[in-house]
Amino acid sequence: MKPNSTIKEQSLNPQLKGRPQTQAVAAAEKLDERVLQALHAASEKKAIDLVVLDLQDIASFTDYFVITSGANERQVQAIADGVSDTLKKVGSPAARVEGYKTAEWILLDYGDFIVHVFEQKARSFYDLERLWRESKRVELPAELNAKKVSSLRRES
Repeated sequence: MKPNSTIKEQSLNPQLKGRPQTQAVAAAEKLDERVLQALHAASEKKAIDLVVLDLQDIASFTDYFVITSGANERQVQAIADGVSDTLKKVGSPAARVEGYKTAEWILLDYGDFIVHVFEQKARSFYDLERLWRESKRVELPAELNAKKVSSLRRES
């Protein structure tokens, strides 16, 4: 392939030597307060594997994806409800909510960021992190990265 081929072409062909390097991690300090509130609301509902992707350099429709999972349909809905209620209280209702009834993949659109709440199998299947691998992964605040231990389990 040509040395000046596009990033997309290079990423589709992993044998290329000119393959793009992994993107630098963006700092959480530059996140909008509403994104941080959404992260904390999801965390309070025991969301699994919180991830924020910075899409500002590669997408025009939004700045960030907040991606997380729940263990089952009820937890997925509870996470989405928690995020929605928290942001509604600060005067920022979702412009659109999709997938709430089936709770396999709930999308909450806030314009400059989109929250994706997946059931675990659906998250693996759709794999947004791989699909948007050209984005920068935002390092989350320490309190969101801390390993949570259930009161029913012993810490190992």
